Amino acid sequence: MCIIMSKSIKEERLRWVLPIYHKKIRLCNINRVCPYSKRSLKRWLKVYREYGERGLEPKSTAPKTQPNETCIGTKEKIIDLRKKTKLCALKLHWRLEKTKGLKVPVSTIGKILKQEGLTRKYRKKKVKYKYLRAERKPGELVEIDVKHVPGPILEKKYYQYTAIDTSSRWRYLRIYDQESTTHSIRFLKKAIEKFPYEIKAIKTDNHAVFTNYYVGGNKRSDLTVKTIHGLDRFCGEKGIIHYLIDKGKPAQNGTVERSHREDQEKFYEKESFRDILELEKKIRIWNDCYNDLEHCSLDGKTPNEMLNLIKEKGTEVVG
Repeated sequence: MCIIMSKSIKEERLRWVLPIYHKKIRLCNINRVCPYSKRSLKRWLKVYREYGERGLEPKSTAPKTQPNETCIGTKEKIIDLRKKTKLCALKLHWRLEKTKGLKVPVSTIGKILKQEGLTRKYRKKKVKYKYLRAERKPGELVEIDVKHVPGPILEKKYYQYTAIDTSSRWRYLRIYDQESTTHSIRFLKKAIEKFPYEIKAIKTDNHAVFTNYYVGGNKRSDLTVKTIHGLDRFCGEKGIIHYLIDKGKPAQNGTVERSHREDQEKFYEKESFRDILELEKKIRIWNDCYNDLEHCSLDGKTPNEMLNLIKEKGTEVVG
């Protein structure tokens, strides 16, 4: 015996309505074996008589009107800010509250973005892990990395050196025409001058401009290094600890890698540069904007606000 299953809701409703409509069976009798209520059968029979099969199509149960619906002006501000900044719903909530004085729930902003098609169509479900967040003070650990500037400028390649404090997310950028140990040391000197706190430790990947630990010519059978890398020598003179991530584990330098993604999506994909001077000018402006950007890891505060808050707390403790 073969039982054909319904392929749609309309087809399932027709299975129970048609025998009653054609008077092959009475409603009171079919109700004994039907999994649906008598009230539903009467309603389906009524709409079938008035509209035919079209009336049995399932309709949306969402309310047509909502007294607490977000006004059109607020929706336009959310959509416009999203298109300009590409911020997530949580960051848009913080930005609107700071700049416009609008307190729109995060869930409401998310629904508006979804209705307007401004969310990612293919989003992988993330596995959430519970981490024990290490509380650090500014300068205790600064991640440093190099990003290749996309595309040549006047047929020349340039490199972006990035230093980001893992505590406050404060960041410093600088452009160089070469990727070398000399420029790594120069960049760290500049970062020390610009950062308002003492830098006690840095963390880098295992690139040759940061370390010679994995360079074959510098290793002997007794696992000792022939020469000390220039950056390690400079860090030793300044009393700075130099940490290296595990080989092939860029996620261990996740803070600076995440900031490079922000650079790519919100700066390099939007801007164009005629020469190196224009690139350096725009990268300074973008870095100032980044240090005034709300961060989820800082509970909606900006890196500059975080540094000021830490400074105020430190002043109170000393006093």
